[in-house]
Amino acid sequence: MSTPLRIGIVAGEASGDILGAGLIKALKRRYPDAQFEGIGGELMMAAGCISYTPMDRLSVMGLVEVLGRLRELLKVRRSLAARFLANPPDIFIGIDAPDFNLKLEGWLKDAGIPTVHYVSPSVWAWKQKRIYKIKKTTDLVLSLFPFEAQHYAPTQQRVAFVGHPLADSIPGSVDLAKAQQRFAVKDSETIIAVLPGSRSSELKYLAEPFLETARWLSERIDNVRFVIPAANEHRHDFLHTLIAEKFSDLNVQLVMKNSREVMAISDAILIASGTATLEATLLQKPMVVAYKMAGLTYAIYSRMVKSRFISLPNLLAGEELIPEILQDDVQPEILGEAIMRALTDEAYRLRLAKRFNEIHQQLNLDADEKAADAVEQLLHSRDVI
Repeated sequence: MSTPLRIGIVAGEASGDILGAGLIKALKRRYPDAQFEGIGGELMMAAGCISYTPMDRLSVMGLVEVLGRLRELLKVRRSLAARFLANPPDIFIGIDAPDFNLKLEGWLKDAGIPTVHYVSPSVWAWKQKRIYKIKKTTDLVLSLFPFEAQHYAPTQQRVAFVGHPLADSIPGSVDLAKAQQRFAVKDSETIIAVLPGSRSSELKYLAEPFLETARWLSERIDNVRFVIPAANEHRHDFLHTLIAEKFSDLNVQLVMKNSREVMAISDAILIASGTATLEATLLQKPMVVAYKMAGLTYAIYSRMVKSRFISLPNLLAGEELIPEILQDDVQPEILGEAIMRALTDEAYRLRLAKRFNEIHQQLNLDADEKAADAVEQLLHSRDVI
């Protein structure tokens, strides 16, 4: 190309930042002079993306919770659209965040800009008719999981199954011995990782019940330590204050980031539903998944969701491998009993390890490169390059 390839790209949360950074690096191996701009987190910016808005401003979950930020989110999207329409990129890639990105992709596609949506929206779980909106707004869907493409058959959507980058990097990215040394793990102690989520709304509803569960467990397990990784400084400050005010009696270690290492050293994990459950799966760790949200949001979602499961391990296995504990059942006794089983039922732990290994093999496809391949093919088909 006579001018550098310009790629618009938007991610809305930490998991999208990981995907975006990997894709940027893979595309730069093909197009060293390519320019990336839009919205991204620390990883995407480190890979060379210019971010016009802090990614954290897009990271909000739930119907009710979004209402409080709706005006800001709409303003950010309009501003970004105006920028891209005034100076069109060669291609736009929206990473997850479908409520934000699909509308943006539609505006850009109508203007003749090729559009990609990276991470299939959960059309298999709820709002199945979104496949028609996705077809209208998006030229290509990059799916992370093998069961997703079939759901787009009615619209003949262009879909590429790329696998998941986490399956390419785990467990090789974790030096277990080094992590154990770093966290001073003793043979005599039980380590339970506690991950109440990275979003502020998740911490609001899960942090306290998870710590109450830690207290319940500490009364029943000798020499137990709970390790909580905070996603950023704001989450760290919130958790530090909560622990100091209400849970100072517990043996809790609060650390900044390093969630993968924390999970790797653990004997079991109490975790919010989300991408982190896939990391736990790939690390072959027994886990208990929980989720809680505003009552009205849950009442609406629970009537819309068609899938049997909400957690990635169960969805990928097609069966209930791990407990999913939701809403009013997010109580110390219920969560605690499930964690106790994860710690003590050896046959259950062995079966989990076997099934988790099978899932790992299924997803280990060099996702960054496959995603870049699909983007490159779209650019060729549109005569952009």
